[in-house]
Amino acid sequence: MALQEEFEQQGVWLFKYRGTLPILILFIGLAIYLYAALNPSEFLIQDPIIKNYYLIFCIAVSLFGQYIRAYTVGHTPKNTSGRNTGKQVADTLNTTGIYSTVRHPLYVGNFFMWLGPALLTENIWFNVAFVLFYWVYYERIMFAEEQFLRRKFKEVYTDWAEKTPAFIPTFKNFKKPNLPFSWKKVLKKEKNGFAAIFIIFCVFDVLAELLKGTQNFNISLIIAAVVSIVIYLILKALKRSALLRQEDGM
Repeated sequence: MALQEEFEQQGVWLFKYRGTLPILILFIGLAIYLYAALNPSEFLIQDPIIKNYYLIFCIAVSLFGQYIRAYTVGHTPKNTSGRNTGKQVADTLNTTGIYSTVRHPLYVGNFFMWLGPALLTENIWFNVAFVLFYWVYYERIMFAEEQFLRRKFKEVYTDWAEKTPAFIPTFKNFKKPNLPFSWKKVLKKEKNGFAAIFIIFCVFDVLAELLKGTQNFNISLIIAAVVSIVIYLILKALKRSALLRQEDGM
């Protein structure tokens, strides 16, 4: 099999499990974090005040990734930029808004969302491994997606791809989004990611304290996690109601 076909085949397979396979890396990061919690000298940051600010920074990195995803999803039409896992879906080619700055904004958002917990470990080598894993993992997914789009949209796709970078944005060709921002679509599609951020950070903190035999839990994290879960459950219950019904074309 030619390398091009092999990359595409791998990308199609990874696309189906792109939401679950990275969880394995998350568990590795959790194990590293718990080990460091039992051996505090393993942490790079020792000052408790700086450590609190660093935690806020890590959460902010993940929230920044969620913001990128929300902005992307909020401005895109129906049957594009979704969380589908069965097969590639693209009724239209997105070329305006954030898609005029980068070809794969959702994966840029995913990178920052996963980077937050990775940074929390304070382990340089794990973070290097995470970046390399993300590169290889999503490179193949992006390759498979681009092959699909190239076949479907032909010259329209290639003309857009030639002036739009794959992963590192450039704003010199920014075009205003064609569609207005839809909070309804964001709330329907991105509620999982928002809740997951606070749950993950809370789990890291709680498990570390329990493993150490202490109960100095970060109450703010617990409250944030509980609130995010409640919001998720409410939005899930409202998903099929008129309150979160998608606008036509969105």
